[in-house]
Amino acid sequence: MAPAGYVPDPAAVARGIAYLAARGCRVHNYYDHGAIHQRFGGTDAARLDALYAAAEHPEVDLVMAVRGGYGLTRLMPAIDFERLAAGGKLFVGYSDITALQMGLYAKTGTQSYAGPFVANDFGAHEPDQFTLDDFWTCLAGPTHTVNETVRGNPRVEAAGTVWGGNLAMIASLIGTEWFPRIDNGILFVEDIAEHPYRVERMLLQLMHTGVLARQQALVLGDFSGYRLGTMENGYDFDAMLTYLRQTLPIPVVTGLSFGHIPRRVTIPFGAQATLVSNGEGFRLTMSDYPTWPSARW
Repeated sequence: MAPAGYVPDPAAVARGIAYLAARGCRVHNYYDHGAIHQRFGGTDAARLDALYAAAEHPEVDLVMAVRGGYGLTRLMPAIDFERLAAGGKLFVGYSDITALQMGLYAKTGTQSYAGPFVANDFGAHEPDQFTLDDFWTCLAGPTHTVNETVRGNPRVEAAGTVWGGNLAMIASLIGTEWFPRIDNGILFVEDIAEHPYRVERMLLQLMHTGVLARQQALVLGDFSGYRLGTMENGYDFDAMLTYLRQTLPIPVVTGLSFGHIPRRVTIPFGAQATLVSNGEGFRLTMSDYPTWPSARW
């Protein structure tokens, strides 16, 4: 389904559905390319209806977004999260879908998957095999481990609830009823086309509101797609990172393969996790999250 933006190339949806069908899945398609409204995958009412229809269909196990884009923010006041959670479905997506995942967890404690899109990933002209394999591995459970090789991170040993997603979406929900209270968590964030100063500003907002002080660690994913201006005077992402590590009340770990990039890990939002980091890399191990044994096909 398309709870936010529409898919520019409808053939990508068809390719994604074909991939899932070949995997052995039975797919119910709630995306109608002919029902596009402005920049959205349908009117607000139509997208909300599709969300409930997918969540309440007795044969549906996974509710997967075709893509992100902007749109869920408009739906948040109207979403009955208890109704969504009652269906027992696993909601999958990232980027703008972070808002839905935040609201589900805040209102009902329902876990979800920060995972691939039907069109952008399963339906890509050249799908990234790592991304697809990591999704199915995570889905099969009962645990999921992400290993990253990256230099320069601090030594960290932390345990707690793993949560997060798109930084702009998280920052946009601060102070709302859809922002979950998570203590001793491991927060992961990513974004696309956000200048380092904007990333810094949003993370400082999370610090100023007390969110970061309640976490064990902050893990940064991909932050590409921005362009530095002529007035930076040495202020780039590395300079921003240095400042953050000097300023934020928790350790900052970089190098998570998550974001608006082809090669991406899947992270179960709300799982219990341990993070072990040193100067050569880090390991994020997740457990106690809903799985789908059929993913072992």
